[in-house]
Amino acid sequence: MSALASPSPAYAFAASPCGGLRTRLNGAAVTLRASGALWLEEQRTLVVADLHLEKGSAYAMRGQMLPPYDTRETLRRLQAEVMATLPDAVVLLGDTFHDRKSEDRLARDDAQTLRSLAGATRLIWVIGNHDADGPRALPGDVADELSVAGLTLRHEPVEGPQVGEVAGHLHPCARVVASRGSVRRRCFVTDGSRMVVPAFGAYAGGLNIRDAAFAGLFSQPPLCGALGADRVHAVGWRSVAGD
Repeated sequence: MSALASPSPAYAFAASPCGGLRTRLNGAAVTLRASGALWLEEQRTLVVADLHLEKGSAYAMRGQMLPPYDTRETLRRLQAEVMATLPDAVVLLGDTFHDRKSEDRLARDDAQTLRSLAGATRLIWVIGNHDADGPRALPGDVADELSVAGLTLRHEPVEGPQVGEVAGHLHPCARVVASRGSVRRRCFVTDGSRMVVPAFGAYAGGLNIRDAAFAGLFSQPPLCGALGADRVHAVGWRSVAGD
């Protein structure tokens, strides 16, 4: 494997045949997939954060009409990732639902999709700030956080050094500047010790990684894995601009 970017050997990226990027996080081999999912191949574990299911219907209830297809599209993409990786476990890393009543608003087919996923693999619901009660009628295991291969999977990053932490919550995005202009993409961000993963939900939005919310999380300038249509692009910190 040839390194694509390596400010420090501790957190170099290398190309993966799936179009993603491979790296090591606190010693664990991980793959950053173009969908925004994190794949722990040796543990057969797929991690996705911030699906925010039924965000569209939540906005509609407040009079802001969005196309009501976000849940269906998000679950379609999740099913595609499960088919591609055949995981033993799928970890939903918090804020799977947009609010505590989202589960009640799920269409019958969408609820059945989640039940089918739980029947095909172990489904683990890590709770977040939007869905602190966890699922009520849907199957799966519920956890505040999870330990896998020396990694701590939790929804919200904890302040201070957190070796091996994988978190969501912040919906990281990178504005990448080049000679022809700039693009803004959801992204993974890591310094090889901890990682914040992108939001997986269709309507989840994103926060620039230059925002103060990310300050202090990383011990050295991090690398970004910016999501493209079918691959993840390695981006150094100097190429990332604020909004």
